[in-house]
Amino acid sequence: MSSRGLGTVLREYRNRVSPADLGLPSAPGARRTPGLRREELAELAGVSEDYIKRLEQGRSHPSASVVNALARSLRLSQAEYEQLSALSGHAIAAPGDVHRTIGAATRLLLERLSDVPVAVYDAGWTLLSYNALGVRVFGEPASNMRQRNMAWRFFMEPANFDWASDAQEMNFKAALVADLRDAANRYPHDENLAKLTAELRAAHGGFDELWHGASAAKFIGTTGVTHHPAVGQITLDANALTVPDGDLKMVVFTAKPRTRDAHRLAALGEDHYRLLHYPQ
Repeated sequence: MSSRGLGTVLREYRNRVSPADLGLPSAPGARRTPGLRREELAELAGVSEDYIKRLEQGRSHPSASVVNALARSLRLSQAEYEQLSALSGHAIAAPGDVHRTIGAATRLLLERLSDVPVAVYDAGWTLLSYNALGVRVFGEPASNMRQRNMAWRFFMEPANFDWASDAQEMNFKAALVADLRDAANRYPHDENLAKLTAELRAAHGGFDELWHGASAAKFIGTTGVTHHPAVGQITLDANALTVPDGDLKMVVFTAKPRTRDAHRLAALGEDHYRLLHYPQ
């Protein structure tokens, strides 16, 4: 949908609302148009009048939180809220909690993708399961749910993963935070996710800065080095796939073929893996 369509619909919603219905005092002077004035909607939604003008003119793109604020201020029905969200390019907020159950189709992939480490995460990047090789490379998942969350691990604890550059690390973290922000918007009623993001924002200034940033890029992939206690360093490409079976994320870790990293990964994949003597 175009931003022009969003502006037209937003104006229609604004013009049909009676200020008296919202408990607003009568503004001085005769109204030239029906409904709410831009400044009134701006005050109710917590944005500027100029921002409302830019939205209606198709010169700005609202965040999911602004869409929610506009929907509340205009007293939109569920169907109208869904239309406004779709016109703004945002997923519809889900009524319940984040899905944390691995379905049969995803479980089958975990079992059959045995040659590469695979991890399955929920929409908020909390680890649900590794496949067998994933456990051998990264270890058994932590029992503490906070420590199983990727954002918590990379912002709050020393990470067993290094990037080639600071820029690459920053891009990864910005995409990770954008994913969490999107999940929080789609699952506003999930208490666990709300607590996680609130704790991260309060405890880590870098996370909070990224949370308020403009990045909307999703995590698709990165390359880094993990440190295994037995075989040493392994450079891995981590690529994320969206799993429709329960709104999950699957991350597949691969090594460049015919390299020392590929040999070390293969060694970890052997039955009762025999550790080969590769130079450190």
